[in-house]
Amino acid sequence: MIIVKLNRADFEYDIHSLVKAFFPGRDVCVFAGEKKPEGAISFPILIHYGENDIEIRLYEGEDEAGLPAFSSKFSVDFSDRKNTKNRLKQELYKLLREYTGESLPWGTLTGIRPTKIPMGFLEEGREEEFIRSYMRETYFASEEKISLSLEVARRESELLHSIDYGMGYSLYIGIPFCPSTCLYCSFTSFPISMWEKQAEEYLSALEKEIDYTAFTFRDKKLNAVYIGGGTPTTLSPHQLSRLIKKIKSSFDLKYCLEFTVEAGRPDSITRDKLAVLREEGISRISINPQTMKEETLKIIGRKHTVQQTIDSFLLARDLGFDNINMDLILGLPNENIRDVENTMGEIKKLGPDNLTIHSLALKRGAKLKMFREEYENLTFENTWETIALTEQLARDMGLSPYYLYRQKNMAGNFENVGYALPGKAGVYNVLIMEEVQSIVALGAGSITKRVYSDGRIERCDNVKDVALYMERIDEMIDRKRKLFEDLSYERKEL
Repeated sequence: MIIVKLNRADFEYDIHSLVKAFFPGRDVCVFAGEKKPEGAISFPILIHYGENDIEIRLYEGEDEAGLPAFSSKFSVDFSDRKNTKNRLKQELYKLLREYTGESLPWGTLTGIRPTKIPMGFLEEGREEEFIRSYMRETYFASEEKISLSLEVARRESELLHSIDYGMGYSLYIGIPFCPSTCLYCSFTSFPISMWEKQAEEYLSALEKEIDYTAFTFRDKKLNAVYIGGGTPTTLSPHQLSRLIKKIKSSFDLKYCLEFTVEAGRPDSITRDKLAVLREEGISRISINPQTMKEETLKIIGRKHTVQQTIDSFLLARDLGFDNINMDLILGLPNENIRDVENTMGEIKKLGPDNLTIHSLALKRGAKLKMFREEYENLTFENTWETIALTEQLARDMGLSPYYLYRQKNMAGNFENVGYALPGKAGVYNVLIMEEVQSIVALGAGSITKRVYSDGRIERCDNVKDVALYMERIDEMIDRKRKLFEDLSYERKEL
């Protein structure tokens, strides 16, 4: 364990994220005060906030005995928190870089939205060279990542300029059922085998939330609908039809740019289910293999085969779907760069319209995180060479990056990138990342996000447990009612 001891609590999250980026396989504990955490200590870092300065000391032993291996002391103005944070991260980064002999492609950037910086400058009309210089000097970002963030920022800006933020909103509907639970998954999902008999009751609860939302947002413009999960196609053809028909009859879809249904798991896809989606005019689906290596699928708990992925994709094409996304995950257990190259080769043969490349990020709720001792024999490998390979192969397929985000606990300071053919960029993906309009989320475990005209954001969540969600559906609606109670006032302002 790496410990970071502070003389007072401040900037803990930023410190933890940066140290963790350099040491993704180690536990990192940031704390203020004298009481040390229990467990073996790899080495300590001491950060002392003075009256007008900050001192950082990095020791090589298990404690602070003797002289520090690396240290830095620098002046700051604590009244300017943004600049103080940047200076702290810069100096800590330089010490860790010197200690490890390594640099991070994203430098000191540890937030989930790296494109926010270039997008803000582009909106101000800044020149590209200014943006490059700022990201290089302030965050120590590499030229490759600066170029990527600029490219994505331009595409996002182009897409977002066609959307009325003030009058627009998006709708997310969660179906919390899956054929099985993957080792890395922390989303709200339950085996469909346990809930099949209650699926109709779940849809009835969803319909109550739909009725509330349709009435409350009757004067707004619905820009995107996303049915995710879980795996929505664990529902029967009749249930899928029931849900989509309810959405179409409740909302005015005149301004809807995109309607997505995650078909997700190939073992949940049938011709009848895809036929329902086609008949209802669904514009975009997602078929997610995660990998095209049979052994890995078994390890991570996905019950489908590689051939099922291929068959499901070809079936969707045969039925006329012309906007299909596929998700892949890099860094899955026992996979290396050659496995990823093989997966990309198989994906290229299929030719998806969208391809989302995720880097494995383990959250607390994932089995791999909760029961680490059971999976000690597994190896995890993800490198910048692998990231670069997937980018090159995606571009070879005619796909360009259009959205980019990062996750907490993502090993190696990596990122997730969405690639798309021209005109096939996922609208909802950009909207949820850039946080420029409200997203009303329905279903168990979903989180509604209200974006105010001044940029302020407030959230409310639904309970994760399916039984509690159905039992307390009126309370879930009431939470949204409180969040949006002054919507009529906002309408006047707009």
